[in-house]
Amino acid sequence: MTGLPRGVGRVFSAAVLVLAVGCGTSEDASRPGAAASAPHASTSERAPEATTGPGTRPRIVVLGDSLAAGLGLPVERSYPALLQQRLDRAGLGYEVVNAGVSGDTSAGGLRRLDWSLQGNVAVLIVELGGNDGLRGLPVSQLKANLRTIIREGKARGARVILAGMEAPPNFGVIYTAEFRQAFRDVAREEQVDLLPFLLAGVAGIPSLNQTDGIHPNEAGARIVERNVWTVLEKVIGPAPAK
Repeated sequence: MTGLPRGVGRVFSAAVLVLAVGCGTSEDASRPGAAASAPHASTSERAPEATTGPGTRPRIVVLGDSLAAGLGLPVERSYPALLQQRLDRAGLGYEVVNAGVSGDTSAGGLRRLDWSLQGNVAVLIVELGGNDGLRGLPVSQLKANLRTIIREGKARGARVILAGMEAPPNFGVIYTAEFRQAFRDVAREEQVDLLPFLLAGVAGIPSLNQTDGIHPNEAGARIVERNVWTVLEKVIGPAPAK
């Protein structure tokens, strides 16, 4: 995976600074799958809610941050909801669980992992790290948290997909390079499927993002869903027996 396209880095960096200043320092917790405003770590005391009604179907859990939660979008337009719609159209009997909490870091995701892995979890999509990058948290800490999340998911019998993210360039080329490489290293070491960059084809493109320059709009969310699907379809295989 390469870095952000030419010109994207400046847009991304400016958007990060605007977002960080505008959202203050609230540590309020958010309900998984709901949109909150603060880009800071938050946890939930509740189990994640499925994008469809309760059932016994195998679950695909999206453990993520505001990108999964669909900040600024109708709930049915978040990329986990779009994944559910695709699966339903294809007759694939999976239940997508949106365990996205706005502002969550990798540490926050780890703290609520037990709740997120309730039920028959067939696939765990780990979409965390963006807020670690926004806050310039140590890459070693990010890697340790991702490893623990992945190992716990695998221990419970789930196939794991790791979604890569990019750090804003204002932290310097060394940090951004190490941050990018962290996802590759963890995926290789833990032998899980990697989506190199969740926001490929979306990041830094104004027409595909909301006014904050970070969170995809509805058109951008559709691209993110397709990015995830390129990896997920290889993992889930044929439709499960009903």
